[in-house]
Amino acid sequence: MSHTSFFDEVQEINLAYLLLAQRLLSEDREIGMFRLKVDAEMADMLSSLNARQLTQLARTNQLLCRFTLESAEQLRQLTHNPRDQGLSGLHTSLLLAGEPLESLCDSSPAKASIDKPSHGGCAKSSDEEAE
Repeated sequence: MSHTSFFDEVQEINLAYLLLAQRLLSEDREIGMFRLKVDAEMADMLSSLNARQLTQLARTNQLLCRFTLESAEQLRQLTHNPRDQGLSGLHTSLLLAGEPLESLCDSSPAKASIDKPSHGGCAKSSDEEAE
């Protein structure tokens, strides 16, 4: 693959990712934030970008989206599960949804005070529930 072709493909992926992010956030902001693993400030920024800004942001040789599996072990669990009986999609969703969300909750006291919605979120600590 030539360097130019690689660069073009990365730009296409970046633009597609940014457009998908905007669509997810416009259709259901909370679920979009959850799936994209972004906070409210980042969601606002992504939603406010115009076409020129999206194109400008996409023009880089680095991918804007990131691989959410944090270790080779997580990938191994998803791809080499001997007990897989058609539940691999559910297992993948649970694995991908759990870790990053917990780290978001731990990173900010404000995020840690959010009630746990039915589709995920940060649970209140026992100290906060007592108040």
